[in-house]
Amino acid sequence: MKIAVLGGDGYCGWATALHLSARGHRVAIVDSLVRRQWDDDLGVQTLTPIRPLAERLRVWQDLTGNTIEFFVGDVTDYDFLSATIERIEPEAVIHFAEQRSAPFSMIDRQHAVLTQVNNVIGTLNLLFAIRELQPECHLVKLGTMGEYGTPNIDIEEGYIQIEHNGRKDVLPFPKQPGSFYHLSKVHDSHNIMFTCKVWNLRGTDLNQGVVYGTATDEVELDEALINRFDYDEIFGTVLNRFCAQAAIGHPLTIYGRGGQTRGFLDLRDTVRCVELACLHPAEPGEYRVFNQFTEQFSVRELASLVQLAGRKMGLRVAVDHLPDPRVEAEEHYYNAKHSKLMELGLKSHLLSDSLLDSLMNIAVRYRDRIDPSLILPKVNWRQARNERNQPASATAAAPVPSHGFSRDSLP
Repeated sequence: MKIAVLGGDGYCGWATALHLSARGHRVAIVDSLVRRQWDDDLGVQTLTPIRPLAERLRVWQDLTGNTIEFFVGDVTDYDFLSATIERIEPEAVIHFAEQRSAPFSMIDRQHAVLTQVNNVIGTLNLLFAIRELQPECHLVKLGTMGEYGTPNIDIEEGYIQIEHNGRKDVLPFPKQPGSFYHLSKVHDSHNIMFTCKVWNLRGTDLNQGVVYGTATDEVELDEALINRFDYDEIFGTVLNRFCAQAAIGHPLTIYGRGGQTRGFLDLRDTVRCVELACLHPAEPGEYRVFNQFTEQFSVRELASLVQLAGRKMGLRVAVDHLPDPRVEAEEHYYNAKHSKLMELGLKSHLLSDSLLDSLMNIAVRYRDRIDPSLILPKVNWRQARNERNQPASATAAAPVPSHGFSRDSLP
């Protein structure tokens, strides 16, 4: 297939682009490269050193003989985006090109507006470009399990059957987003569902859990292809943060009581889920939702697993409970369905001891690159500022460019 990967220089996007290319698909990456600039603006860096994208693509071509096209531009620029879609003529578009960090979106007004403008306008631009230029194209968008929140009922895959006053209907599952970022993804879902209905487009929302790991078969071919490992409080996922903290002897920072429970999946499963969605496209006019995760863990459970892995490596790993900077239930019911991708053939990788050991090994290998000042949370959900006021932290004061995004995994 001809597949465009928007945000293909990001964490999930990069691994997905290589995976699809290795499987024989003709892949084009579309990215603004702003994610790299954000590291400089916010004073953070990935634990693993990432090479320039052009160099990564040259190495990939030398190793495999497969060429991945690359288009530099912003999804909020409709002239660029439509011209690129017209040039590529994709049969599927995988949309990773969104600001994906909940803490980033909660820093202040500027970051909240930037998140929503990029994500909502970028997705709307893409929907219009597909309708005008590639109406048979299948849109596969990375959503988030965070759209659902933590309801006191089982979470279904996108839809729920409701009986009210003696009548029944199947309706979208209620949304309870927990940040301006998650709100933007809810708006995306509504816009995609609406345009599938009125324009007969094909849409698949992959409501993804927290992704862990840096390695896929393709990424492991060469050091130059290494993927991101974000551990800071803005972009770092909880498991990455714990592994980095353990590597330098910093206590694992559990927010509140640590009963916050979410879905998790291996990066190798992410790329396979995306491919399965492409190989089994939605029908014209169909908007479908897959819950994309394989296991559920609480923050406390993850901390215990990292403690055990650290002890096997001779590390002393302590735990510290901090006041929760987020507005969320610290103990709650959580049971989300996730069968549709399994029915399409997903064979999942689980968070085994060996995989956790590999994450710890990466953290220890690059621990000289860890900046301890980036570990403790500085962004407080209750105190998001107007940037004209005194910033809540040094992070909040960092300048932010007003164009597209490429990072893509739930914090």
